[in-house]
Amino acid sequence: MTESSRRPIGVAVLGMGNVGTEVVRILHENAEDLTARVGAAIELRGVAVRDITRWRGVDASLVTDDPASLVVRDDVDIVVELIGGIDLPRSLIRTALEHGKSVVTANKALLADYTGELASAAADAKVDLYFEAAVAGAIPVIRPLMQSLAGDTVTRVAGIVNGTTNFILSAMDADGDDYDTVLAEAGRLGYAEADPTADVEGYDAAAKAAILASIAFHSRVTAADVHRQGISSITVDDLESAKKLDCTVKLLSICERFVDPDGRERISARVYPALVPLSHPLAGVGGAFNAVVVEAENAGRLMFYGQGAGGAPTASAVLGDLVMAARNKVHGGRGPLESTYASLPVAPIDDALTRYYVSMRVADRPGVLSAVAGEFSSRDVSISTVRQEGAGDDARLVVVTHRARDVALSDTIEALQDLDSVLSVSSVLRLEGTDE
Repeated sequence: MTESSRRPIGVAVLGMGNVGTEVVRILHENAEDLTARVGAAIELRGVAVRDITRWRGVDASLVTDDPASLVVRDDVDIVVELIGGIDLPRSLIRTALEHGKSVVTANKALLADYTGELASAAADAKVDLYFEAAVAGAIPVIRPLMQSLAGDTVTRVAGIVNGTTNFILSAMDADGDDYDTVLAEAGRLGYAEADPTADVEGYDAAAKAAILASIAFHSRVTAADVHRQGISSITVDDLESAKKLDCTVKLLSICERFVDPDGRERISARVYPALVPLSHPLAGVGGAFNAVVVEAENAGRLMFYGQGAGGAPTASAVLGDLVMAARNKVHGGRGPLESTYASLPVAPIDDALTRYYVSMRVADRPGVLSAVAGEFSSRDVSISTVRQEGAGDDARLVVVTHRARDVALSDTIEALQDLDSVLSVSSVLRLEGTDE
């Protein structure tokens, strides 16, 4: 059967924001190439929008404000969900899957909590659920984890997966401007939303960490399982201190497999701002770019880098999934199913192994260093470096630890604040990207 004689693959696009608009554009502009790659034509059957009176750049006959009717139409084979939010898209995707439609989505917030439910619905209906665009925009991360590394054991996935926070921290580091000034600039440039809470407080990165951990470790992890801390408390002084240690500060999403002291294998999933050595590949990721480093037992360290957001880059990932789903419709295949066979428990942040950078104002008198060191030692936390800056009322003590359980480190910070010789603990950051 020739490509021209095969039945076209009907596609419905839900949502015409920046990404949806780019998806429709690429479908039209690359129609001939996409047909050749799929083995059949991909035809746009409809576009669901909130307001049908607004010009959308598509044939008016294709536009509807009733997405529920669109996803069940007989001439629709694949539904592309780009609405955002949770309740409405969850309902629409479930309905589409139950009616035998494959689904492509970029909805990380939804997937972070409901991947299991949606994946089960897709498996029951024997259709595909693809979501490459849900993490890191144009950067291919999901498919390598699910397919390219399917024969390996992934031990760690860590990266910068939020462009807004990376832009802010990069600008603060380069220009010396404070957080509020750079956040305002990010808003003017379109990097930050009017309400930036999801980005700057780490919710967006935590949702993506949940997705990455679920796939990498064959276990269901939700956003609620991910320890989360944002960047709103980061100061210019923190970045200046980082430079003195040959480091910078990045908001990291870290997912790793580890064995606890009792011999149990568990998962750690966490998001927080951390010091990163300038020698580490993630330190050089600037602006609104994203990067993910994957470590596997046999493949070693792999790094994926590129544009993590934006209409066209994200649409590129959506189209990649759409082509895969369309090929499966034409040739009778199916994409990889959800894999949760390992069912590893997620450990609390207390059990994570990490390093701390601690800066504190101290009284400039004999015995201070001994008292501070004693608090670390009493909790089996080894000190890597210690440095005193200033004198008199401006005396500061900076301590960098070796790796230890997070609970021991956090307990030490609480104890330090109770010492008479410690006037205040001004900054506490974790240090990642080292082997110590």
